[in-house]
This record gives sequence, structure tokens and C-alpha cells, in this order.
Amino acid sequence: MFEIIFLVLFTVVLLFSFVILFGAPYLPTTKVQVSAALDLLGLKKDQTLLELGAGDGSVSLAALRCGLKVTAIELNPILCVVIFFRTFSYRSKITITCGNFWRVEWGSYDGVYVFLLDKYMKRLDNKLIHEHFVGKLASFAFQIPSKKHALEKSGIYLYKYTTRPPDY
Repeated sequence: MFEIIFLVLFTVVLLFSFVILFGAPYLPTTKVQVSAALDLLGLKKDQTLLELGAGDGSVSLAALRCGLKVTAIELNPILCVVIFFRTFSYRSKITITCGNFWRVEWGSYDGVYVFLLDKYMKRLDNKLIHEHFVGKLASFAFQIPSKKHALEKSGIYLYKYTTRPPDY
């Protein structure tokens, strides 16, 4: 019996630790931070929020309750199951992808919410620029180096992406 409990605990710790290699550890987002992020993003009903590293789905669930469509990407399969059950009644408005958000297709989106470690923020900025993103990025706790944020509220930094490449 002890071996089974140890194996389960070891697996859980491993899954939660593994994600640090790609983004940030799981830390629940408080209601104040969720509210600040959605307020700063200012998305309207039926617009799409992309949540990178969706954790337990707190931001996704709040966005769904506001009438937004959500694409949630999470690496930890345990947390993907949590998101699935927390957002079950919004099935038609959410897409949940269990995988590394650096390697999966993001689809289309109007705003982005992320909690990444500082060392990944420049990479995220480069990806958004490369994808010609026009919209807003809300980042919890970490800023993009050498880039000025537009606003800050409750530890959420807002960045605006406003230019598209010329059509050819």
C-alpha cells in the first residue's frame, strides 16, 4: 500500500515540477488578479481569450462567465482534467488543449493571459510579434524585458500589440 501511495505522490510532484522547464509552476490566481486581468484586457462578449498555462482554469472560468470564448492550454494533465470539470457547463465556448503551448497551434484570439517566469517573457513577446498579433496581453507578475507596459493593476501588466504587417 505504501508503494502505491508513494508512486502516486511522486507522479503528482513530478507532473507539477516538470512544467517549470517550459513556463512557470502552478500557482492559483486570486479572484482579485483574475478580475484585474479581465478588466485590463477589456474583451467583449464572444471575443476569444487565449490562456497560456491555464493552471486550474480560474481565469478561463471567469472569462467564460463574462461571455468570452476561451482557448486554454495547459501542460499538466492533472490540471487539464481540473479545467475540464470546472468549465464543463461551458463546453461549446472553450477549447482545452493539454500540451506545451510553445509547440501547439494557438488558433485565433483577441487577448492573451499568461503567468510565465521572467526568462520566458521575451520569447512570448517575439512569438506574438511573429504571429502578427493585434490585441492585448495580460501578464501576471512578470514583465517583458525592454518593453513598456501600458497599464498595471494588482500585479497584472498589460501590453498592447497594435501593428500588422503590410499586405502584399
